[in-house]
Parts: sequence; C-alpha cells; structure tokens
Amino acid sequence: MQNASVISYFFDAGMVVKTVMFLLLIASVISWTLIIQRIYFFKREYTDYQNFHHRFTGCRDLTALYKELDTNPDARVGMAAIFYDGFRRFAASAKSNTDSLEAVERRMQIRHAKEEAHLEAHLPWFASVGSIAPYVGLFGTVWGIMTSFQALGQAQQATIAMVAPGISEALVATALGLFTAIPAVIAYNRFSTRATGLLDKYDIFQEELLSIFSKQD
Repeated sequence: MQNASVISYFFDAGMVVKTVMFLLLIASVISWTLIIQRIYFFKREYTDYQNFHHRFTGCRDLTALYKELDTNPDARVGMAAIFYDGFRRFAASAKSNTDSLEAVERRMQIRHAKEEAHLEAHLPWFASVGSIAPYVGLFGTVWGIMTSFQALGQAQQATIAMVAPGISEALVATALGLFTAIPAVIAYNRFSTRATGLLDKYDIFQEELLSIFSKQD
C-alpha cells in the first residue's frame, strides 16, 4: 500500500472499522466547530465583562446605569445581568419597605446560576469525547486486528504482507481516536478555566454590590 493515506485506509477497512472511523470523524468535526464557537464566545464574554466593569466602577449613579440596561435588553449579559436583576429587586424591596438584602442576594444567585450554565455549555461534550474517543478508536483497532488474524488463519501460507495492511488500517482507528480526544480534552480544560475565572469575578462583584446596597438600606 504505497502512498497510503487516511482516506485509502478508510475505504480499504472493514465495515465495523469504517463505522468507527466515521463516528470519530463526526465527533471531531463537531468538537472543532464547538471549539471555534466557544473561542469567540469567551472573547465576547470577557469584552462584555471588562466594558461593564469599567462602567460600573466609574458610575456615580447606579440608578442611571440600571435605567440604561433596562432600555437595552441586549446589554444584560454576564455581570450586567447580575447587576440588573439585583438592582431591580433592591429597588422593589426599597419601595415596599421590606428586608431587601436577602431577597437581592437570592435574585443575584439565581442569575449567577443561569450565567454559570451559559458559560459551561458544551463542557460535558468535550469531557465525553475526550474520555470515550480513545476507547472507540481502540475498539476499531482490536476489531480490525481480529479480522486480519482470522484471514491469516484461513490462508495456506501466512506472511507478514498478508496482515500488515489490515493491521495498519486498524491502527488508524486508534490514531483517529486520539486525534479526536486530545483537542476535546484541551478545550475542556481551557474553557473550564475561563468559565471559572469569569464566575469568580461575578462572585466578587456580587459581594461588592451587596456591600453598596447595605449602605443604602
């Protein structure tokens, strides 16, 4: 098999190994699509965080900032959404003369949980692909080697040339499994770290906002 390639290995492989390779290829395409999407997503989330944090720290009138967000729903993302929900609940509690801080904290925690789910979207996919893909590839390899040795047992004269192509085709399944798993594992670690970093910033912001509200209560 001169000038062998993954494509030629795919077409020369048996049906089971072909199925394994195809599934791994689909998983790889989905993973890379999500990786590119999440790269731009986190870049936008960090930009939104920095912009709102800059506006918040330089704002002397939180009511004006709240009204600005109230008229612009698209801007209520990330930390801005936590501020909006918290300030809205605080204003409602202040009007009704009720104990506001506990209700405000609960409201911000609910929004924080929603933002956490938003930031950690697709992480289960990366974790699953990173852990399962090598075993799927190994299954394809084992099956291909079994098929090669079965053909070898039926031959009257066994040579390495008879089994080498089949084993090479089978090993491609393991290579594809690793090719699929490694980027998924890297993506999981990278995006998990970025999500945790943003959530930590949100936690600090919530404490800071509650401190401001407590002085105005």
